[in-house]
Amino acid sequence: MKVTGNAHKVGDHIDTDAIIPARFLVTTDADELGRNCMSGLEEGWVDRVKENDIIVAGENFGCGSSREHAPISILGAGIPVVVAKSFARIFYRNGFNKGLVLLEVGDDINKLGDGHELTVDTENGEITNNTTGDVVKCAPVPSFMQGILDAGGLVEYARAKLAE
Repeated sequence: MKVTGNAHKVGDHIDTDAIIPARFLVTTDADELGRNCMSGLEEGWVDRVKENDIIVAGENFGCGSSREHAPISILGAGIPVVVAKSFARIFYRNGFNKGLVLLEVGDDINKLGDGHELTVDTENGEITNNTTGDVVKCAPVPSFMQGILDAGGLVEYARAKLAE
């Protein structure tokens, strides 16, 4: 999978309540949640986002509760990829389960700036900063995880496997 979009950089320890505050958890509708994505961090944050833009985060992105609404809201905002220094483990698993691509890059996160145009290549494990020319390497998404992503998440993947 290749995605090109602009980076929206956020800091360290962005918790699930910043991603989607509890007051919006009355639905699982991705579009509705997407309209309120990151409103716990900054009201109107999502208004700057265009389809296929990319969140660039510091360490421990997605910490806090295990709510699946957080990755759903990111996807609902049109963001297919989050690149971070590191992820909270439960968010990492929930993200893939819902079909959200998550890539860890460690300290190389500093090579990806707010507003920079990025191209993410999950198959080769490369993030190209089209603004600066830097290329950041990360682990490619394993084929079995890519299968989950391609299916639209774990539930759809399981349905397809059962139908076979």
